[in-house]
Amino acid sequence: MKVKQSKILPNEEILKYYFYFIQERMNIFWRKMNGDSNLTDDPILKKYKFTNVYRACDRTSQYLIRDVIYKDISSYSAEDVLLRILIFKIFNKIETWDYLCKVLPEPITIKNFNPHFISQILSKRQKNFPIFNNAYMMTGSHQLYNYLSSKHEKWLTMVKKEFIDSSTFSKILETSSLEELFNLLREKSFLGDFLAYQYSIDFNYSPFINFSENSFVKAGIGAIRGIKKCFKNNGNNFEDAIMYVQDNFGDLQKIYGYTDFKPISGHYPTLIDLQNCFCETDKYLREKRPELVVDNVRIKQKYTPQNKPLYLFFPPKWNVRDKICIQRNFQG
Repeated sequence: MKVKQSKILPNEEILKYYFYFIQERMNIFWRKMNGDSNLTDDPILKKYKFTNVYRACDRTSQYLIRDVIYKDISSYSAEDVLLRILIFKIFNKIETWDYLCKVLPEPITIKNFNPHFISQILSKRQKNFPIFNNAYMMTGSHQLYNYLSSKHEKWLTMVKKEFIDSSTFSKILETSSLEELFNLLREKSFLGDFLAYQYSIDFNYSPFINFSENSFVKAGIGAIRGIKKCFKNNGNNFEDAIMYVQDNFGDLQKIYGYTDFKPISGHYPTLIDLQNCFCETDKYLREKRPELVVDNVRIKQKYTPQNKPLYLFFPPKWNVRDKICIQRNFQG
């Protein structure tokens, strides 16, 4: 997937921060793994919350892979697993999934999925606790479901009508590429480009779909902001910019002087990771280079150390064999 360099005009002064962020954020990850107390001397990275270089290393993605997809996977059909991934990702909140697992009379499956019943349970919880993660903007305002009063019941009803009743999970299993999967999800009422791409990656963590993460990418709004800062006159070639960085990753590291990057063994960052890093670089630049105004001007989330241990687990099909990484506990 090569991109003609003539189509891409890097802003050399700014793109260097992208590679700085990738190196320093990955160093923070390894320092956590080693139990170091001083994670970074960078005041911005120390103060604010930034996701990992690898999307799959973030706490919520780790929970999805380990506890939603692969836990007791033999007990479910392929369609059940995809449904469970989707329900988890709609709320994208570990506590919400844990709560549902605790209070529902049986695990969520295609056969027993009842959006109204689940919605009633979540409405009770919502009186005291948030049920949606604030990482994604989940509007749930499509006119087809305006007869329903709550956002979560609209989403759950959409799943029932547009995924289960229309056999979409079976169609997902029949897709022949990551892009085809994205296009199938993009047809659904509440799924714009960003969520359709994110959910495609989440489905692809399962053993039932096995597309290369380097075969397709879709830039999200945050990534687009970062790309606009890091490239000149890029027009709408946002995906080309991401692929340009991947195609020239090692050379660009050398050009900007950030070659001290230790990847996960045998698994270099893929297009989804590089896309996410543009979003995070945009956030970093809001503090480092505030004169580069592209929409948002402040970082919302402060960094708060987690007291819960994280046991890293990747999809077995990735064949990650990094002994430092796998099953090592750290405060994330």
